[in-house]
Amino acid sequence: MLHPDFRINIPTITPPASGGIAPAADGGQFAAVFRDTRQEITALIDRGFPAGDEALTPQGLLLRQRAQAAAAPLDGSHLDAQQQAFLGDILPHAQKAARALGVSPDIIAAHAALESGWGQAPLRRADGSSSHNLFGIKAGQGWRGERIAALTTEHQDGVDVKQVAPFRAYADYDGAFADYVSLLSSSPRFKAVQGVGSDAAAFAAVLARGGYATDPAYASKLQQTVSRLRGPG
Repeated sequence: MLHPDFRINIPTITPPASGGIAPAADGGQFAAVFRDTRQEITALIDRGFPAGDEALTPQGLLLRQRAQAAAAPLDGSHLDAQQQAFLGDILPHAQKAARALGVSPDIIAAHAALESGWGQAPLRRADGSSSHNLFGIKAGQGWRGERIAALTTEHQDGVDVKQVAPFRAYADYDGAFADYVSLLSSSPRFKAVQGVGSDAAAFAAVLARGGYATDPAYASKLQQTVSRLRGPG
C-alpha cells in the first residue's frame, strides 16, 4: 500500500564498471536521458522508424527497444479463468499506462494484480461498490478527490499491524490508472521507473526504495506476480 506523504532520500547508483548502461533505477541519469530523447522517439514514431539503426542515437535506440517492450502483446492464456477475466478488464488501461511510462504492460498489470488480489480483494466504498483503486494508493493531505476508509496491514517494527487508513477512490479505471501514471512520473521517489521496459526487477526496486509499501518483501512479491503473469518460458 502506498503512503503518498512518505519521504525518503533515494541514493545515486554508480554506473557499472564495464561501461554499460547504468541501471534504469538511477533516477538522475536515466530520467534525464528519457526526457532529452523523448522528442526524438516521438518524431520517429510519427514518421516511421528507419530500416536500420543508423538514424538513432544510442539513447534513442535504447528508448526504441523499451518502447517496443511496452507495446509487446500480453498472453494470459496460462492463467486461471478468474485471473484472465481480471486481466481482460484492465488490459487496455495497463497498455495505456505502459506507453506513458515506457514500461511493459505486464508489469503494470502485475502491480494491479498484487495490490488487489487479482481483483478479488478490491478497496470498496461503504456501500460495497468498487473504489477502482487497484494500486492501494492512500489519500494523503494533498488529495482532493474522493476518499474511503479501509482496513490495511502495515509492517511496523518487524511485525504486521492492521489499521484503518484513508485511500483514494475513483469514478472508473480510467481515473485510477491516470492517477497512477501521474504519481509514478511526477514523484521524485518513483519517476525512475520511467523507461525500464520489461525489467521487472528495476521497476520493483524503485518502488521498494521509494517506500511504496512497508512490506520488506514487496519487491520480491511484485517480481513473482510478473513471472506468474508472463507464464512459463
